[in-house]
Amino acid sequence: MKIFVSGGCKNGKSHHAQRLARVQRTDSLHYIATMKPIDSEDEERILKHRREREGLGFTTIEQPVDIEKLLGKCGHDSSFLLDSLTALLANEMFLPGGSVNERAAEKIEGGLLQILDSAEKIVVVSDYIYSDAHRFDALTEKYRKSLAKLDRVAAKACDVVLEVVCANVIVHKGKELYGWFHDKIL
Repeated sequence: MKIFVSGGCKNGKSHHAQRLARVQRTDSLHYIATMKPIDSEDEERILKHRREREGLGFTTIEQPVDIEKLLGKCGHDSSFLLDSLTALLANEMFLPGGSVNERAAEKIEGGLLQILDSAEKIVVVSDYIYSDAHRFDALTEKYRKSLAKLDRVAAKACDVVLEVVCANVIVHKGKELYGWFHDKIL
Protein backbone atom coordinates (compact mmCIF):
# COMPACT_ATOMS: atom_id res chain seq x y z
CA MET A 1 0.00 0.00 0.00
CA LYS A 2 1.14 3.55 -0.73
CA ILE A 3 0.59 6.06 2.07
CA PHE A 4 1.19 9.83 2.10
CA VAL A 5 1.59 11.50 5.52
CA SER A 6 1.62 15.28 5.92
CA GLY A 7 1.36 17.65 8.85
CA GLY A 8 3.05 20.44 10.72
CA CYS A 9 6.59 20.29 12.05
CA LYS A 10 7.01 18.22 15.23
CA ASN A 11 3.42 16.93 15.19
CA GLY A 12 4.24 13.20 15.21
CA LYS A 13 4.34 12.53 11.45
CA SER A 14 7.60 10.60 11.46
CA HIS A 15 6.65 8.46 14.45
CA HIS A 16 3.29 7.57 12.91
CA ALA A 17 4.88 6.94 9.51
CA GLN A 18 7.38 4.55 11.12
CA ARG A 19 4.54 2.57 12.68
CA LEU A 20 2.71 2.39 9.33
CA ALA A 21 5.83 1.26 7.47
CA ARG A 22 6.53 -1.45 10.03
CA VAL A 23 2.96 -2.81 9.85
CA GLN A 24 3.19 -3.31 6.10
CA ARG A 25 6.74 -4.67 6.19
CA THR A 26 7.48 -7.58 3.91
CA ASP A 27 11.01 -8.79 3.24
CA SER A 28 13.10 -5.73 4.09
CA LEU A 29 12.32 -2.33 5.55
CA HIS A 30 14.19 0.75 4.32
CA TYR A 31 14.20 4.23 5.84
CA ILE A 32 15.04 6.71 3.07
CA ALA A 33 16.66 9.66 4.84
CA THR A 34 16.66 12.87 2.81
CA MET A 35 17.79 15.47 5.34
CA LYS A 36 21.22 17.06 5.01
CA PRO A 37 22.09 18.74 8.30
CA ILE A 38 23.03 22.40 8.05
CA ASP A 39 23.26 23.21 11.76
CA SER A 40 23.36 21.61 15.21
CA GLU A 41 19.55 21.60 15.47
CA ASP A 42 19.35 19.49 12.30
CA GLU A 43 22.03 17.14 13.60
CA GLU A 44 20.14 16.70 16.87
CA ARG A 45 16.90 16.02 14.99
CA ILE A 46 18.60 13.37 12.86
CA LEU A 47 20.05 11.72 15.99
CA LYS A 48 16.60 11.74 17.60
CA HIS A 49 15.05 10.04 14.57
CA ARG A 50 17.88 7.45 14.49
CA ARG A 51 17.34 6.67 18.18
CA GLU A 52 13.59 6.28 17.57
CA ARG A 53 14.30 3.74 14.80
CA GLU A 54 16.80 1.67 16.79
CA GLY A 55 15.72 -1.94 16.99
CA LEU A 56 12.74 -1.44 14.66
CA GLY A 57 14.27 -3.26 11.70
CA PHE A 58 14.94 -0.29 9.43
CA THR A 59 17.94 -0.18 7.13
CA THR A 60 18.75 3.50 6.59
CA ILE A 61 19.61 4.71 3.10
CA GLU A 62 20.87 8.29 2.86
CA GLN A 63 19.38 9.80 -0.30
CA PRO A 64 19.38 13.59 0.09
CA VAL A 65 19.29 14.20 -3.70
CA ASP A 66 18.60 12.23 -6.87
CA ILE A 67 15.72 10.25 -5.37
CA GLU A 68 15.37 8.24 -8.58
CA LYS A 69 18.67 6.50 -7.75
CA LEU A 70 16.91 4.77 -4.87
CA LEU A 71 15.49 2.23 -7.31
CA GLY A 72 18.91 0.71 -7.92
CA LYS A 73 19.66 0.36 -4.19
CA CYS A 74 16.85 -1.92 -2.99
CA GLY A 75 14.52 -4.62 -4.19
CA HIS A 76 11.03 -3.76 -5.39
CA ASP A 77 9.59 -6.18 -2.82
CA SER A 78 10.94 -4.04 0.03
CA SER A 79 8.91 -1.73 2.23
CA PHE A 80 9.96 1.92 2.31
CA LEU A 81 9.62 5.00 4.47
CA LEU A 82 10.70 8.16 2.60
CA ASP A 83 11.20 10.98 5.10
CA SER A 84 10.79 13.68 3.76
CA LEU A 85 9.80 15.44 0.55
CA THR A 86 10.36 18.73 2.37
CA ALA A 87 14.07 18.10 2.95
CA LEU A 88 14.53 16.52 -0.47
CA LEU A 89 13.16 19.64 -2.18
CA ALA A 90 15.36 21.93 -0.07
CA ASN A 91 18.43 19.89 -1.00
CA GLU A 92 17.61 19.89 -4.72
CA MET A 93 16.46 23.51 -4.89
CA PHE A 94 19.01 25.34 -2.71
CA LEU A 95 22.42 24.37 -4.06
CA PRO A 96 25.88 24.87 -2.56
CA GLY A 97 27.30 28.31 -3.17
CA GLY A 98 23.91 29.98 -2.97
CA SER A 99 22.57 29.06 -6.40
CA VAL A 100 18.98 27.93 -6.86
CA ASN A 101 17.56 25.19 -9.08
CA GLU A 102 14.16 26.60 -10.04
CA ARG A 103 13.23 23.28 -11.69
CA ALA A 104 13.96 21.09 -8.67
CA ALA A 105 10.31 20.08 -8.22
CA GLU A 106 10.10 18.78 -11.79
CA LYS A 107 13.26 16.71 -11.28
CA ILE A 108 11.96 15.25 -8.02
CA GLU A 109 8.51 14.61 -9.48
CA GLY A 110 9.92 12.31 -12.14
CA GLY A 111 11.91 10.25 -9.65
CA LEU A 112 9.10 10.21 -7.11
CA LEU A 113 6.63 8.90 -9.66
CA GLN A 114 9.09 6.16 -10.67
CA ILE A 115 9.42 5.11 -7.05
CA LEU A 116 5.70 5.27 -6.33
CA ASP A 117 5.03 3.27 -9.47
CA SER A 118 7.49 0.50 -8.63
CA ALA A 119 7.21 0.25 -4.83
CA GLU A 120 4.17 -1.61 -3.59
CA LYS A 121 4.66 -0.66 0.06
CA ILE A 122 5.81 2.87 0.77
CA VAL A 123 5.08 5.66 3.22
CA VAL A 124 6.00 9.19 2.06
CA VAL A 125 6.30 12.01 4.59
CA SER A 126 6.04 15.75 3.91
CA ASP A 127 5.55 18.91 5.96
CA TYR A 128 2.43 21.04 5.74
CA ILE A 129 3.75 24.59 5.32
CA TYR A 130 0.82 26.33 3.66
CA SER A 131 -1.37 27.85 6.37
CA ASP A 132 0.68 30.96 7.15
CA ALA A 133 -0.96 34.30 6.47
CA HIS A 134 2.49 35.86 6.24
CA ARG A 135 3.70 37.05 2.84
CA PHE A 136 7.02 35.55 1.91
CA ASP A 137 9.70 36.60 -0.55
CA ALA A 138 9.52 35.22 -4.11
CA LEU A 139 12.05 32.44 -3.51
CA THR A 140 10.28 31.16 -0.39
CA GLU A 141 6.97 31.22 -2.27
CA LYS A 142 8.59 29.25 -5.10
CA TYR A 143 9.70 26.64 -2.55
CA ARG A 144 6.23 26.47 -0.94
CA LYS A 145 4.49 26.13 -4.31
CA SER A 146 7.00 23.50 -5.42
CA LEU A 147 6.41 21.46 -2.26
CA ALA A 148 2.65 21.80 -2.70
CA LYS A 149 3.01 20.42 -6.23
CA LEU A 150 5.05 17.44 -5.00
CA ASP A 151 2.55 16.81 -2.21
CA ARG A 152 -0.31 16.75 -4.73
CA VAL A 153 1.60 14.33 -6.96
CA ALA A 154 2.29 12.01 -4.01
CA ALA A 155 -1.26 12.25 -2.65
CA LYS A 156 -2.73 11.42 -6.05
CA ALA A 157 -0.47 8.37 -6.47
CA CYS A 158 -1.04 7.05 -2.94
CA ASP A 159 -3.88 4.85 -1.71
CA VAL A 160 -4.09 6.57 1.68
CA VAL A 161 -3.55 10.26 2.50
CA LEU A 162 -3.15 11.29 6.14
CA GLU A 163 -2.61 14.55 7.98
CA VAL A 164 -1.09 14.44 11.46
CA VAL A 165 -2.06 17.33 13.75
CA CYS A 166 -0.75 17.26 17.33
CA ALA A 167 -0.40 13.45 17.06
CA ASN A 168 -4.04 13.15 15.87
CA VAL A 169 -4.56 11.55 12.46
CA ILE A 170 -7.01 12.93 9.91
CA VAL A 171 -7.75 10.60 6.99
CA HIS A 172 -8.26 12.50 3.71
CA LYS A 173 -8.19 9.50 1.37
CA GLY A 174 -8.47 5.74 1.83
CA LYS A 175 -10.41 5.67 5.10
CA GLU A 176 -11.31 1.98 4.71
CA LEU A 177 -7.71 1.00 3.93
CA TYR A 178 -6.37 3.05 6.82
CA GLY A 179 -8.83 1.34 9.16
CA TRP A 180 -6.94 -1.92 8.65
CA PHE A 181 -3.66 -0.21 9.60
CA HIS A 182 -5.19 1.57 12.54
CA ASP A 183 -6.28 -1.74 14.10
CA LYS A 184 -2.74 -3.13 13.68
CA ILE A 185 -0.82 -0.20 15.12
CA LEU A 186 -2.90 0.31 18.26
